[in-house]
Amino acid sequence: MDGTVLVADDDRTIRTVLTQALTRAGCKVHATASLVTLLRWIEEGKGDLVISDVVMPDGNGIDLLPQIASLRPGLPVIVISAQNTITTAVRAAEAAAYDYLPKPFDLPDLMKRSARALERKRRAPQGAPAPRAAGDDLPLVGRTGAMQALYRLVARVMNTDLAVLIVGESGTGKSLIARAIHDFSDRRSQPFVVAQMADMLGMDGPAELLARARGGSLLFDEVADFDAASQARMVRMLDSLGDNAPRIMATSQSDLAQRSASGSFRQDLFYRLGGVTLQVPALRERVEDIPLLAEHFLARSARDFGAVRQLAPAARDLLRAASWPGNVRQLENTLRRLTVTSSEPEISRAEVEAVLAASPAAEPQAGLENGDRLAAAVARHLQRYFDLHGDQLPPAGVYGRILREIETPLITIALDATAGNQAKCADLLGINRNTLRKKITELDIRVTRRRKLM
Repeated sequence: MDGTVLVADDDRTIRTVLTQALTRAGCKVHATASLVTLLRWIEEGKGDLVISDVVMPDGNGIDLLPQIASLRPGLPVIVISAQNTITTAVRAAEAAAYDYLPKPFDLPDLMKRSARALERKRRAPQGAPAPRAAGDDLPLVGRTGAMQALYRLVARVMNTDLAVLIVGESGTGKSLIARAIHDFSDRRSQPFVVAQMADMLGMDGPAELLARARGGSLLFDEVADFDAASQARMVRMLDSLGDNAPRIMATSQSDLAQRSASGSFRQDLFYRLGGVTLQVPALRERVEDIPLLAEHFLARSARDFGAVRQLAPAARDLLRAASWPGNVRQLENTLRRLTVTSSEPEISRAEVEAVLAASPAAEPQAGLENGDRLAAAVARHLQRYFDLHGDQLPPAGVYGRILREIETPLITIALDATAGNQAKCADLLGINRNTLRKKITELDIRVTRRRKLM
């Protein structure tokens, strides 16, 4: 790591630790407890990177960011703060901080971010702002009114014990918001557990979930897809919560109020999950955020692939005009593809047109609609399950949980197709009748014999 780093923090221990670590890594370091001194160094042209606390004796580090950007365009600033609320994170992103880390931070992580910032500044064209990663690991990216309203609501409910229902179309970032509520709450040191329908199977499923989540957060992903038996177990589990219970959250693409009214979702479960409902806007409802999101994803792709790209003005306009049925996830995939396939540093409008033309008119939903193959639908489901855990691996036993989740609807539908005749169902599935009976018991599947109408 090569460069000069300016460190501003009123905590002497942090200044000492950062100075020693950065010096060992090969950097020159100037450390101060004063924002006035920091600003003077910047005016004098010193520094290739700034690491600054927020609350300082002589001011606020975030408030200083616009002035730093004016004096030294392209100088990256990493903000660190003990005020680790979503408000601070969002303010840092809005003020164009290169990155943000809540205290206490992981020193090796901060060193990696510092190295990336110095490398990008070194590679950036002289006089041009360095590609920044504001929001790379922040929970939310967006400055429109709809997103600001969502930020404010998240900040208000973050440290309450109310259940949170997060509703929005596929690809809008519902799971990111759930993760943000956990990571920036006073439960952040406790586990964040993502539950699928398979986790509710069996008599011990709910108890195992609660044991894993402890006093952290328990997220039920796409709860509208849970079958009647799983919904019943959820109601019993939620009614039995005692002291040190996890924060309950759920995501859904469907309108659960409407599903509840139609009888396809338990009304008592809907009331238990809907303590606070957060509506995540579709990308077409926040078009003004598209350039910011595009910059965010290009910066992330530069980190992942080592290729720095920027959008031509006409290409940016085309991104804003697109319909984005797959929402933010589709935009991210588009930018990652453009980063890899573009041969020039500037992505042209023609290149964007070619990628959009190759995209489906609408993002397929899980299932077999639009000729979708089962393997592809399962692959998307599994990828989402792994993605929800971020940098962590899912709990051990994924193979068994996924097989149980597939077995339950398969056997249920086969039983329905054979009018509850277990002998015919076993033949249809190609398994032994005793094996079928065992599965019905293990999976708690209700069997109803009826006359099959042909």
